[in-house]
Amino acid sequence: MKQLRFSCMFVYATAIILLTSCGGGGKQKTNTDTTAMDTTPPAEVAPVTSTVVTTPQSMMVATHKVANFAKWMTSYEEHDPMRLASQIHSYVIGRGVHDSNMVMVAVKVDDMDKAKAFSKDASLKEAMKKGGVMGAPTFNFVTMMFQDTAQVSTDIRASVLLKVKDWDTWQKSFEEGKQTRMENGLVTRAYGHDVDDNHKVFVVVALTDTAKAYAYWKSDMLKTKMKDAGVEGEPKRFVFRVVKRY
Repeated sequence: MKQLRFSCMFVYATAIILLTSCGGGGKQKTNTDTTAMDTTPPAEVAPVTSTVVTTPQSMMVATHKVANFAKWMTSYEEHDPMRLASQIHSYVIGRGVHDSNMVMVAVKVDDMDKAKAFSKDASLKEAMKKGGVMGAPTFNFVTMMFQDTAQVSTDIRASVLLKVKDWDTWQKSFEEGKQTRMENGLVTRAYGHDVDDNHKVFVVVALTDTAKAYAYWKSDMLKTKMKDAGVEGEPKRFVFRVVKRY
């Protein structure tokens, strides 16, 4: 009898221990953190590179007519060492849209005094004559204050020469008119002023819609904007197609 009572007590005690170790009533206690750990490395974000350059850039822009473009182009590139000796670097070649024998040459210069001297050098005149340049070329010496190097959908450009009463007034007005120009098929590529006179302004725009651009140039809206910006006289425009970039 005593043995039976002892056996029952042993079984009861064993059951109590088992229930206690299981957390009481089968509710298992755990100290494990069930929060999911994301081990995926963060995605790398590419740095945003601005296409706008506002560091002043000295440039020389020449416009002239040639007898034969292919012949002139060959002659031009043969004389690259002559330009480099004067710290002049080829940048853009353009051909007139309305007259493909009209050529625009834009170069970057390290020393503006050397560039001015180069434009008057007898060796340049001889090289131009050899290349078939007709008549006297027009040179503009410019400090570009703004350039946008972003790609656009067209190679058609227009260079615009303006005379203004005040550079700061004109620049403020020009910047404010950016959206209007874009809506009328014009995207600013560069602008600046003559190295010796900031009343002489030089602008380059891309024509994304030629019909809208030409209509805008003739519009009363633009005439009013130019008047308010202090533009004096009529702007001189040359529409060209970029045929080579260096």
